[in-house]
Amino acid sequence: MNHASTAAHVELAGELLRLVETRVVDPLEILLESDDQVRPIRERLRTEAEVWAAQLLGPDDALAVRTSARLIAAAFPGDGPFDPPEAWWRSAFGQAVARRVGHPGAVAVSYATAAAMLGITRQGVHDLVKRAKLVRHPDGGVTTESVRARLNQPKEQRAPSGHHPR
Repeated sequence: MNHASTAAHVELAGELLRLVETRVVDPLEILLESDDQVRPIRERLRTEAEVWAAQLLGPDDALAVRTSARLIAAAFPGDGPFDPPEAWWRSAFGQAVARRVGHPGAVAVSYATAAAMLGITRQGVHDLVKRAKLVRHPDGGVTTESVRARLNQPKEQRAPSGHHPR
């Protein structure tokens, strides 16, 4: 895993701070009816978001996976498996999770989800499956592991699929 750039770290840390404030701290402030009681939490979160970003982007895979799991559990609680919308995969946090974990709740993903995770079109995913650059899952879709492996290949090793929207 390559060490991330400073810009990627700053973007991820800011996104994590906004996510945790919106999903965790803001509801706590509403329940407590007091900004005074949550202000120290908001101040601490600035530091924690920097640490989480470093853990998600750093060299320790096990730590990145644990950090991903903690953040997803806190920010996206629910009784069912974690199944974010396709747009989430394009976020800095979604991309960090995709690179380090793949899809935390699925062994296989649809072509549409794989496309979102990879930042390409569904047709691009079809082409990559045809060229054996992604592994088709027997039950449909593609394996999460093959998507994660593709994301972690150095860019110069990836043959362009010709269907990048960027």
